[in-house]
Amino acid sequence: MPALLVTGANGHLGRRLLAAAPASWSTRAVVRSDRAAAQIADHPDVRIVDYGDIAGLTDACASCDAIVHLVGIIKEGGGATYRSAHVEATQAIIEAATNAAVKRIVYLSILGAEEGSRNRCLATKAEAEAILARGPIPSLVLRVPMVLGEGDYAAASLLKNARKRTALTFRGGSMEQPIYAGDVVDAALAGLATDAPTGVLELAGPQALPRSDLIAVASAVGTRTVSLPLALGYGVAALLEALSTNPPLTADMLGVLDHDDDIDPEPAAKTLGIRLTGLTETLARIALPLPRKRTPSS
Repeated sequence: MPALLVTGANGHLGRRLLAAAPASWSTRAVVRSDRAAAQIADHPDVRIVDYGDIAGLTDACASCDAIVHLVGIIKEGGGATYRSAHVEATQAIIEAATNAAVKRIVYLSILGAEEGSRNRCLATKAEAEAILARGPIPSLVLRVPMVLGEGDYAAASLLKNARKRTALTFRGGSMEQPIYAGDVVDAALAGLATDAPTGVLELAGPQALPRSDLIAVASAVGTRTVSLPLALGYGVAALLEALSTNPPLTADMLGVLDHDDDIDPEPAAKTLGIRLTGLTETLARIALPLPRKRTPSS
């Protein structure tokens, strides 16, 4: 039975991927803390490894045929920097995977990743992509925009704004092209096939629209969106960064969120053999209440 290792397995996409993996594959989850491991405590094979620990990662990769590398951040904090989370973690994964004779890697990146970008998040994501491209293991990079899934942070933020009579946003004309979380998981699993492509594929939902329109479409209360100047957002971010060691908004984070996403996703979807979920269906899914977790008494 082939074995799949998933890094960042406690995240929303990681948990979905573990649940969606074919029964013909065994799965091993890698996280970096006891707290993260507790989020997937029901999974039978969880390894706690620091993403800079090559020896520990090599041991975790042992007997695994493929890796889906989901580690990434859009805001620094908790000891994680863009360089450590993107560049250093990916370099360590490559070395460990090479040591363990892993045959394939799928990496989740961001639309807008570009080496030399002034945005440190996008620049380090591109550096991680380049590390994979130079490495000895066939690798596929999936660049995606905002990912919306049931119960995840992006969906909760969108729905929160969509439930207000008036919602404030920076540069409401910024183009959004959200993709359903299940489609990202389908793409990652399709990328594990031996005949799957390598290199970079850009994938998104089938519809791009301004952020203010996205909030309006998601709204059931006729939300009116007020667009604030982006310069004001950067000013607020600079002030928060000066006042806090863990600000809720940073300039780099704002730059990622403000990136205009408007691509043709069909070539990548066709290459991977997946069906993209329409925006209306995506919004309907994320608006549904999450099922209650069963307890021993229920």
